[in-house]
Amino acid sequence: MESNQTVTDSGRSAGFTALYAREYPRVHAFAHRRTGDRSAAEEIAAEVFRIAWEHVLKDGKATPGWLFVTARNVLGNHYRATARLTELHRRIGEEIGRAPASAEDSAVLDTLDRLADHHREVLLLSYWDGLSAAEAGRMLGCGAPAVWVRLHRARKAFRELYISSRESV
Repeated sequence: MESNQTVTDSGRSAGFTALYAREYPRVHAFAHRRTGDRSAAEEIAAEVFRIAWEHVLKDGKATPGWLFVTARNVLGNHYRATARLTELHRRIGEEIGRAPASAEDSAVLDTLDRLADHHREVLLLSYWDGLSAAEAGRMLGCGAPAVWVRLHRARKAFRELYISSRESV
């Protein structure tokens, strides 16, 4: 029985490899036309084929049409994430008392990258994901009052780091 499973897995793998080689350029071009960003298109295409592989492993069939429907869904997730990031930039900009960050201004992202993990996490849960203090508390393993304290400290740390990085420019 195991040899039949190996043959099936081998055939499944070969079929998926052929599908990938044939359809990746089309899926990538589809994503690139919609995002205008080659890097984002590569990530979207990779996600589409990751999902397709999982689908195939569960005895599903990944056809070109199925790939494009999946790509459309992944693009929807990409658009929502981009909108959340833009909103995060705006809200953080308001929080520190300056105009919203432009697409070219990467200072907010740079500051977020340099923040301690625990500060970044509470800021992202609150501003990016829009979780309430109680919801964020469940994610962080603490109560809502502790989230408010952590959020206050994270805002302060962000503000200080952001201002110091802008002054050194």
